[in-house]
Amino acid sequence: MSEFPAYETILLARTADVARLTFNRPQRRNALTHAMMLEIGDAIARVRADDSLRVLVLRGSGGSFCAGGDIGAMADLPPPPAAGQADPLVAPYRVFGDVLLALNDLPIPVISIVEGPAVGGGFGMVCCSDVVILLQSARFGIPEPRTGFIPSQVLPFIARRIGEGPLRELAVTGRVIGAPEALALGIGRHLCETHDQANVILHVAIADIRRNSPAALAAVKRLVLACATKRDAEVLDDAAVELVALLRRPDTQAGMKAFFNKQAPPWATSDADAPGGSGRKP
Repeated sequence: MSEFPAYETILLARTADVARLTFNRPQRRNALTHAMMLEIGDAIARVRADDSLRVLVLRGSGGSFCAGGDIGAMADLPPPPAAGQADPLVAPYRVFGDVLLALNDLPIPVISIVEGPAVGGGFGMVCCSDVVILLQSARFGIPEPRTGFIPSQVLPFIARRIGEGPLRELAVTGRVIGAPEALALGIGRHLCETHDQANVILHVAIADIRRNSPAALAAVKRLVLACATKRDAEVLDDAAVELVALLRRPDTQAGMKAFFNKQAPPWATSDADAPGGSGRKP
């Protein structure tokens, strides 16, 4: 069970087998800087390396999820490169794409609780989540073209979540949508009036996840993601291999036996019996 470091722009903590990543620049509505992107990437890597974790929860501090790139930081540019040389700014901005890939590919479920703005990079991180809980204040969009630039690294993840048509409309208009429209587009699956309601849904989602085999969840996430990039036949081939590998696991055999005997499978946990659990709600 790992101990997480202290970061400057984010908070990373755990309660039992649940990791909580909070974007923590409330004075800037949790807008992203390069340093923040690096810290998020480091946090995701640490979560992935900890086999005792079952869920990652994302949220923002101060009533905002993430207001995209910090324009103030982006406006402070180094001199342009000499003719024929690569611009040194390209690689740092590309880093955020790798962070999103790592979040998207995380083998454990990712739950986002969204209030306030989730635009640009924030929108992309939400679309890398498996369960999205919306507060009424949640707002989504890619308004960067109104300022003269683009959300360069989030587009594939948003396209897969809402489809090309809605994304094209949001991209060319810069329109920011509210929580009800985000729900209709499938960005989120739960819409809540209050934080208490959101926490109840979070608790239920975590309880549901804990009933599932971690190995099976990791496999089904891989296969779902593969559906966007592989031919159907390839996905079906991979799924058959994954299924057989799971069936040959001792814990799967024990889980199937428990099912027939109406008992809890070996991987099922509650707050109290999760690693480091204390009986408190997540």
